[in-house]
Amino acid sequence: MLQPYTYLLINFFTIIICFIASFDKRIRFHKHFGTFLLASIVVAIPFIAWDIWFTAKGVWWFNNDYTLGIILAGLPIEEWLFFFCIPFSCIFTYFCIDKFFHLAWLSAFNNIIVFVSVIILSVTALLNDDKIYTLVTAITAIATLVYLHLIARVDWIGKASLIFTVLLLGFFPVNGILTGTGLDAPIVNYNPADFLGIRILTIPIEDAVYGYKQFLLVLYFFKLFQRKQYGGKK
Repeated sequence: MLQPYTYLLINFFTIIICFIASFDKRIRFHKHFGTFLLASIVVAIPFIAWDIWFTAKGVWWFNNDYTLGIILAGLPIEEWLFFFCIPFSCIFTYFCIDKFFHLAWLSAFNNIIVFVSVIILSVTALLNDDKIYTLVTAITAIATLVYLHLIARVDWIGKASLIFTVLLLGFFPVNGILTGTGLDAPIVNYNPADFLGIRILTIPIEDAVYGYKQFLLVLYFFKLFQRKQYGGKK
């Protein structure tokens, strides 16, 4: 029976093609494995802490019928791997698109993307302060965008936002399976009182914001550590 390997296989198939392609001589992303690992660890620490907290509070929980049953701090081992496998595929995709396409012109949209996103997220948070997943996701996404745009002053938010839109093509099947698409029961279950209840197929809309924010943060630290590694040349 493959059922206990379901979540593990989701992680595996999410990363395997990108991992193999990393060694292509036209891409050579394998040279950045160390930088990616460091960036993903920095971001994974608060995200895993958040995950542990929400799991303990019953905001969401896991169906161990689809996992190996190895639990660390209340989370399946597959959930820990999720915070490295998903970002790897996302950063690899960004790296490739950025390498082969000229998208610098998208920086012209940085202001409008941040302004509109912060307004929508702020209104959502104010109107749903009783829904903890919605509230925390909105507040942390606002903080991420404000920091990147106004403090770190990165010039790639427009580019990253477009590429994240492309990444949604992978996000929907992966998160769809995790939230129950094609399965007898979801791998990840959500307390209906703690989120908006708006789903894209089976995926809570908060998950998309969560993924966007995670992608931006890993990308920020990846670029930061790249610059330090190459003496400001990246």
